[in-house]
Amino acid sequence: MAKFKISERIRWGDVDAAEIIFYGSYIRFFEFAESEMFRSLGFPYGKLFEQLDIWLPRRHIECDFLEAARLDDLLEVSCWVPQIGNSSLHLAFEVRIPARTSQIVATAAYVLVAVNRKNFAKVAIPAILRDSLQAYRG
Repeated sequence: MAKFKISERIRWGDVDAAEIIFYGSYIRFFEFAESEMFRSLGFPYGKLFEQLDIWLPRRHIECDFLEAARLDDLLEVSCWVPQIGNSSLHLAFEVRIPARTSQIVATAAYVLVAVNRKNFAKVAIPAILRDSLQAYRG
């Protein structure tokens, strides 16, 4: 299974008073990985939505926090596509800290739904996007 990976450091704005990553900050890191994965496939979000005339709103998000990540830790965030339906796609994420022998600190799963940009009605995922996402299918 091919996973798309980015590295990102935990900054002051990402942590609570104990210098542990705030749970909501993970969503931002997942968004970075997701956006960069789509960019790597030739679909930067600024162009994807315009070219394909769709939006990809999140329908479902779940996350498990397994270990504490702290201020200045360098995170490795992996993203891949475990499932593609007719109008929805699933994204999976793992967050590791390579300095801690790649210990997994969080996992997440998203469900995104393709909708028409004008009326938000569900539409089929365009074939060109479906084909491109095969690169990170797992």
